[in-house]
Amino acid sequence: SNFIDNLRVYVRGGTGGMGYPNLGGEGGRGGDVWFVARERTTLKSIREKYPHKRFIAGTGANSSVKALKGEKGKDREVHVPLGISVLDDDGKQIGELNAAGEKFLAARGGLGGSLATNFLPCKGQRRTVHLDLKLIADVGLVGFPNAGKSSLLSKISHAKPEIANYAFTTIQPELGKIMYADYKQISVADLPGLIEGAHANKGMGHRFLKHVERTKQLLLVVDISGFQLSTKTQFRTAFETILLLTKELELYKEELVTKPALLAINKMDLPCAKDNLDKLMTQLENPQDFLHLLEEEMIPANTLEFREVIPISTYTGEGIEELKACLRKSIDEQAEQVNEEYRKRKLLLLQTPK
Repeated sequence: SNFIDNLRVYVRGGTGGMGYPNLGGEGGRGGDVWFVARERTTLKSIREKYPHKRFIAGTGANSSVKALKGEKGKDREVHVPLGISVLDDDGKQIGELNAAGEKFLAARGGLGGSLATNFLPCKGQRRTVHLDLKLIADVGLVGFPNAGKSSLLSKISHAKPEIANYAFTTIQPELGKIMYADYKQISVADLPGLIEGAHANKGMGHRFLKHVERTKQLLLVVDISGFQLSTKTQFRTAFETILLLTKELELYKEELVTKPALLAINKMDLPCAKDNLDKLMTQLENPQDFLHLLEEEMIPANTLEFREVIPISTYTGEGIEELKACLRKSIDEQAEQVNEEYRKRKLLLLQTPK
């Protein structure tokens, strides 16, 4: 497939160099294998360039009369995309790379031969690791299939997602950028449509939710007239849809529900939209009063607090400019908050007696 978000690779640090017993010479240490985060790298390009997916560092130089201390073996650097979690074979996270230039030591080289090792070199560390990609975007679009996420992305940004009226058009994450008059950009990821039961990995469930983790904020996109996946599944109102989406996020990882979230209510051009919206706003203002209408397993432990609720129509363009302004405001406020916390931490460090 075009889009890969997991790659299994073998890494091995270099073997050390031989020691020189007669003169007490030390062999060079083996080289290390490093993962280095680089822009415009994809897991797909790694797989194409290195089909065997084996990365081995150089051997340390032997100690000799000319050079008693052998040189260190050559390091091996592997360029990986931004937003990578490194997992060991048991699925435990051992590192992550989020910003360009960040490095992770994947396999350490072996020690060179010396008195301590009887002048015999040691082998380098060897292991199989998984590179797990999570997208990085400011805003992740979350919604059931057909809520109009792709249409929205193409309306607000320069992405050209394929748009069709069947439930699973978006199979892989699409990235778009909203450009503002002052040249500020906000990146938006349209993630494949979520379905009930996604947390249990039906369909693309887990792959989708993994990408949600790496967005700063969520924009839920909900069809004002409700949603029905197929004739066999139950019809859900807009209010139920919002709760179900929240529940899916929560079951996968509770922290997802604590992300700043906005709500876009789409398809406001439809006949009964206005009445439905009034009803929905009442329900959102006091969700607790309406939860008894739902089955127990649909009710999330915490309801999402929306910073803004914006009625839109991707068909007529209603509310689109307002939505862009709200996203901008929300992202700016979050950045300000992060800076504020950073400043406070620095102050504390300065005040702490050494």
